[in-house]
Amino acid sequence: MKYKDYYEILGVSRDANQQTIKSAYRKLARKYHPDVNKSPDAQAKFKDINEAYEVLGDETKRKRYDQLGSSWQQGADFNVPPGFEGFNFSNFGGSGSSAGGFSDFFSAIFGDIMSQQAQNQRSRTYTNFGDFSQFGDFSGQRTYSRSASGSQSKKKEENLDIVQNVYLTVDDLIKCPKKSIIVSTYQECQVCHGSRQGFCSNCSGTGLEKVSKSLTFQVPKFVKEGQKIRLKGEGKKDAYGKVGDVYLVVNISDDNYEISDYNLVRDVELLPYEAVLGCEKHILTPNGKIKIKIPKMTSSGKKLRLKDLGLPKKDGAKGYLEARIKIVLPKEISREAVELYENLKKINS
Repeated sequence: MKYKDYYEILGVSRDANQQTIKSAYRKLARKYHPDVNKSPDAQAKFKDINEAYEVLGDETKRKRYDQLGSSWQQGADFNVPPGFEGFNFSNFGGSGSSAGGFSDFFSAIFGDIMSQQAQNQRSRTYTNFGDFSQFGDFSGQRTYSRSASGSQSKKKEENLDIVQNVYLTVDDLIKCPKKSIIVSTYQECQVCHGSRQGFCSNCSGTGLEKVSKSLTFQVPKFVKEGQKIRLKGEGKKDAYGKVGDVYLVVNISDDNYEISDYNLVRDVELLPYEAVLGCEKHILTPNGKIKIKIPKMTSSGKKLRLKDLGLPKKDGAKGYLEARIKIVLPKEISREAVELYENLKKINS
């Protein structure tokens, strides 16, 4: 199997603190989330990011991982080192499958931990399979009390709701379209009924199976970051026919704009001579491209406020769009231009 450098995957140093690791994870998870990123390799990258955070975000797993040593290189052949061998992988299926959907490398190092956690959870309350809430994909507790024979009795009322992130753009907030989303959760295996006795091909011996379905929802008007969109009756269903709801937690992410309440900010790049002499520029707005006039002697960082080009408000008004000036150098510069800059330097010295 291949060694995985989890620090490299998250883009952090080996001595990074937990806050840095968490911040890097959130940034990458948002960038490569399948609901946002439609590139062919996004799903694989998202899985690697989640696996890396599962290890580096947990002090116990991170300590064990660091014991492998810093001499391992990304992509190098990896054999289980002394002290890590002896874990029985039969409960996690054949080649290519692993605990909780993680890689074989993860299972080789942490499979015994995951197995022990699963055994402990036979006689205590558990929340889905492991702690998946950090991935932002789903949540919702399933509370059972298990006996040694694998039979179960209801300890308290099951939480049938599903909570999952949804990512919206500025265009979504303005047009409020209908959107589709895949909602996923884990439920007790319907074949072995969560007994984990022997091998179950449906759940690979974990006792849990992943269930996904596609839902369509209307983006509400005036929705904001952190608010929840409720899809009634689309949650989990218990043995008595009771059904929960799906709650979509709104995350606003747009590569074209920074968002501040109802207002938008976007950068407008100027060459040095354009900033000095003034010019006209075409910029993208939620209403399409428009032409703006840049005054002479405009400094980098200056903001030009454009009214009624922001997000809609409940009173019918709109926020504003700020064009933030950013002075940049040309990608290529001629010798003549360099000489002119040298003369300019002499004039101003």
